[in-house]
This record gives sequence, structure tokens and C-alpha cells, in this order.
Amino acid sequence: MIKVALAILMFICLLDMPYGYYQFVRFTALIGFGVLAFKSNQQKKQTQMIVYGALALLFQPFIKIALGRDLWNVVDVIVGLGLIITIFKKSEV
Repeated sequence: MIKVALAILMFICLLDMPYGYYQFVRFTALIGFGVLAFKSNQQKKQTQMIVYGALALLFQPFIKIALGRDLWNVVDVIVGLGLIITIFKKSEV
């Protein structure tokens, strides 16, 4: 459920949304990816834990990473598609 919600939020970022929405996505992504990293760690899936931890750091709202709108759109699509792919894989978190 977390992956579906995060994927939807990532794809909505492609639309022209108010700045507050992007701040909301950053906070939500930090929490969501943090939870996914924690669950992956409990299941001894170190690679997934590292990926989700890195995504939590990338999207965290405290020290913003300025990539520009176009590059952020690419990141949002890649992350959204990656989340959808992991939903359909057998080893789901």
C-alpha cells in the first residue's frame, strides 16, 4: 500500500502543482521510504534497504537537492515505475 501511494504521488508531481504539494511529497516520501527501508532491514534484504534509504535521503525536505524541474520529473517517473515494478515482483516488502 505504501508503494502504491508513493507511486501515485510521484506521477502527480509531473503535473503543474502548487509548491506546497511538492513539500508534502517530500515529507511523505521521507516517511514512506523510511518505513520501506526499515521493513527491508527486518527481512534481511540489505540491497532494498539501501535503495529505500537512499530514496528517503533524496526526497527529504530539510536539505533540498536542486535538480531542476526537468530532472526531478525524470527522477519521479523512474521512482514511480520502480515502485510499481516491485509491487508485481514476488519478493514484496
